[in-house]
Amino acid sequence: MEQRTGRVIATVVGAAVGDALGAPFEFGPPGAFSARFPEPGCGGEMCGGGGWDPGEATDDTQMAVLVAESLLRQGGLDLPDIFTRFQRWAAADPKDIGLQTEDVLTNGMPWDLAAALHFQVNRRAAGNGSLMRASTSAVYFARAGRTATMDAARRIAALTHGDRAAWEGTAIFHELVRLALEGADPLAALPGVLAAVHPDHRRRYGAVLAADWHPERATEFNGAVWPCLGTAVWALRTTATFEDAVRAAADVGGDTDTVAAVTGGLAGAYHGWEAIPARWTEPLHVPLPGFDGRVLRSADLVELAQRLGAGLK
Repeated sequence: MEQRTGRVIATVVGAAVGDALGAPFEFGPPGAFSARFPEPGCGGEMCGGGGWDPGEATDDTQMAVLVAESLLRQGGLDLPDIFTRFQRWAAADPKDIGLQTEDVLTNGMPWDLAAALHFQVNRRAAGNGSLMRASTSAVYFARAGRTATMDAARRIAALTHGDRAAWEGTAIFHELVRLALEGADPLAALPGVLAAVHPDHRRRYGAVLAADWHPERATEFNGAVWPCLGTAVWALRTTATFEDAVRAAADVGGDTDTVAAVTGGLAGAYHGWEAIPARWTEPLHVPLPGFDGRVLRSADLVELAQRLGAGLK
């Protein structure tokens, strides 16, 4: 397999794997994952629990698939179409949906006002819900270059998150994936990436992406965008394999499905397809509530990633 293709597939599948691995441990304490699975490589980690079947991906991956299918069907970024797909999904009573995302998708407002009005009322919209679904769009827009991929990330994020902090975190993730797909070291490139972040948010992201940052230093729950992205970068920086990175992310506790999904996407782009254990991809499946009972398996995600990888040029 060509190296870039392997990285593309690993970005999409890796995010889904992290999602499914982390889901049973959501809102648990730090160390819960390693307490149950103390040794890497021993198997059984796709255990299910907490309402999730073994290998079942959550809303993180479901929404990423909806973004992907819109990009491919519409031949590019069609924000009203993505929003409509999100609404159809939200109306089908998915097992899990973020409170902020649910309100935006069900408040009856049009696609270009719903998130902004939610933010005006609540003044809190910097959750990780736009970051969690960004693996597929990151792959699709990667070939278009830094400016285009970061802009697309912001626009997709703004569909559900009115706080620019969420836009910028999603844009950073897009750019880190783009660099990794090119074979560059995304960690070494962080200063340049931060220079492309909106000035109002650059300092805060610089803090959580710094080489000496640790999840224990987070000032918010990791359901917020800053510590979620910071933890993913920390996990990549402090480990040597895809498996160890995702294990480290899941072991932080808290919003484990999303933190591990973001880590899995980034670590997949960096380490490639061969680095993802087959025992994690085999049971993987992604139900799509509201879409005729469809369930995507690992092979479907591989095909989806390959189509996305041709991308926008």
